[in-house]
Amino acid sequence: MQTFRTLSDVPGDLADTAVTIGKFDCLHLGHQSLFAEVMAFAKQNQLAPTIVTFDRHPDHLLRPDRAKPPILGKTQKHDILNQSGAAYLLELEFNQELADKTPEQFAKQILVDTLHAKMVMVGEGFRFGNQGSGNAQTLRDLGKLYGFEVREVRPVEVDGEIVSTTRVRDLLDQGDVATVTRLLGRVHVAVGIVEHGLKIGRKIGFPTANLSREAEGYLPLDGVYAGWLVSDGIRYPAAHSVGINETFQAVPRLVESHVLDETELDLYDKVVTLEFVDFVRPVAKFDGVDSLVAQINLDLEVVRKQLGLK
Repeated sequence: MQTFRTLSDVPGDLADTAVTIGKFDCLHLGHQSLFAEVMAFAKQNQLAPTIVTFDRHPDHLLRPDRAKPPILGKTQKHDILNQSGAAYLLELEFNQELADKTPEQFAKQILVDTLHAKMVMVGEGFRFGNQGSGNAQTLRDLGKLYGFEVREVRPVEVDGEIVSTTRVRDLLDQGDVATVTRLLGRVHVAVGIVEHGLKIGRKIGFPTANLSREAEGYLPLDGVYAGWLVSDGIRYPAAHSVGINETFQAVPRLVESHVLDETELDLYDKVVTLEFVDFVRPVAKFDGVDSLVAQINLDLEVVRKQLGLK
């Protein structure tokens, strides 16, 4: 997949394309269905499948007081898009110039003049142009004017509800990572560098890998989770703890992971992936080390069961 960051990066002799446009915040099953339709149409019609997205959610510019942390970091998003089968990715900076474009300016400058689009596929409820003034019908009208087709792709439903980024975020905020896996078609993960912490876990017999606060991936509800830690291509069963350590010292919200049955594993300064498989329990404050250790041992038994290790 070839990636372009600006319109000027796109070569003038680009092949005719089949395009989809969206924020694609978490790349859930609905987004994947949209991509699949674009890829199939492009293949059948000898077009280059192309994804247009943005470097950040428009709220970060237009409504910063309402902007929420991304579910996927930039590297995570790009890695997943790279597996979509698209020939081209146009990831535009969402700045004021882009926000001010009218629907017609957006269509002509980006879809027609730059990408040579012959088909544009969007999800239901698609909006574009200044203040979201354009919708799918606007796009169809512009397609008739400029020579491209438009198709709306129906949303995907799971358990009778439409799969959406909002639903995924709400489930993560509830700690329901198992349902999130079903909506994403993959396990939700956090990726980051392991940094040195207070080494409290090591002192009580349960060493943890602390992810840097610059780690990518939206953290679910504070609590303990069953999952896997992936390092150097090896997947280790693990218990992940999200939150602040209230028992010992209040620190900024983070995630730390204890690999089961490993006490000498050196992960410092390595990039690791934490997979969130199931919820164990909410965060709690303990009155001392003994009660904490007793609870950790109970937690690890639950983790083993949830991961199918016993």
